[in-house]
Amino acid sequence: MKRYFLQFIALAFLLATGLSALAQLKIEVTGVGSDQIPISVAGFADDLPGDQAISAIVRADLARSGLFRLIESNEIIPDNAPLDAAAWKARGADAVVTGSVIKGADGRIEIRYRLRDVTKVGDISQLEIKNIQAQFSRTAAHRVADDVFNALTGVRGVFATRIAYVAKAGSEYRLEVTDSDGENQFVAFRSTEPIISPAWSPDGKKLAYVSFDNKKPIVYVQELDTGRRIPVANYKGNNSAPAWSPDGKKLAIALSHEAQTHIHLINADRSDRKQLTKTNGIDTEPCFSPDGQTIYFTSDRGNSPQIYRMSVEGTDVRRVTFRSDYSISPSVSADGRMLAYISGRGRNYQLQLHDLTTGAEKALSTASHDESPSFAPNSRYIVYSSGKGVLTVVSTDGNTRYNLTTKTSNIREPAWGPFTK
Repeated sequence: MKRYFLQFIALAFLLATGLSALAQLKIEVTGVGSDQIPISVAGFADDLPGDQAISAIVRADLARSGLFRLIESNEIIPDNAPLDAAAWKARGADAVVTGSVIKGADGRIEIRYRLRDVTKVGDISQLEIKNIQAQFSRTAAHRVADDVFNALTGVRGVFATRIAYVAKAGSEYRLEVTDSDGENQFVAFRSTEPIISPAWSPDGKKLAYVSFDNKKPIVYVQELDTGRRIPVANYKGNNSAPAWSPDGKKLAIALSHEAQTHIHLINADRSDRKQLTKTNGIDTEPCFSPDGQTIYFTSDRGNSPQIYRMSVEGTDVRRVTFRSDYSISPSVSADGRMLAYISGRGRNYQLQLHDLTTGAEKALSTASHDESPSFAPNSRYIVYSSGKGVLTVVSTDGNTRYNLTTKTSNIREPAWGPFTK
């Protein structure tokens, strides 16, 4: 069991299937919520062409969330145009999104949008985003969708966030970053040696990950804007499983420079390393609670892999999972209420959601080879690898589900990035 545990934790991520060239991720919606808000997104005046149209991106974002039922609209309605609320209400809409795109001579654009309530006849929200460079038009559109999502649900939207993951094509491994909808994809790092365990810094500007470039696992931190990367853990043995503290000043990592693999805490500048666990078992896969005071981790100290928690000082260790013989890969929601992990039952490894207040659990998957869950920063969605190189996003209530796929690369180990300004 211990040997297989190590293989699953460290080597199942090495993406055994090799295919061909870089390709855009595609969205496949397989389930939506049962209690949806009826809304229409009208065409924006002077919108961008084709799939870059702001209104089309907003429409696709809302549909993908599973919380909205899109009422078809062929009209183009500027943000300042009057709205026939009664007619829209008769068509079944509770709200209508209208907007305009203003193009500048320098190629920059401005987006003005209004979210209109057709039942009470008034504006629910409105937003102006100015001075947008062409390459950031999709991000601006996602911000509009985020505003709609927040105004109608009371929860911050995550359309403008990003997801990192590892892809393998042929003999090449790539650390890739994409918008939450699979667009604006770019390669942050590539190598002929494996890359595993990407983790976002709290400000969204850096990624920590493990690279085997020097024929051994080393933890690196890389700035996304510049590509500059530094080794923060290159000790004897395996250096793995980096996790950022919420303030971005420290990393929890798993090191095997002694007889066993243990959790250590190290400053992001590579100073002041401290060992936190000291058992005869394997302790790995740390992740922080949102307040930074607790670390959840995987350990086989009880003879089978389970999720444990301890203080950031390494004290007050307690077991968290009890309902299966095999529990790994903890991820804690940003609100601190939920723990996602992979549960092994027989030959099936499935995504589970654990309520940290009540201890209640539910399965969010019926697949057999789930891996690497990661919460969205609004705590309402989880992205995970669902086997065969497919990333799946599921809502925490289990009602909404969609896949991020590509026909030309095997993709795994997703990490959902934080909110950014």
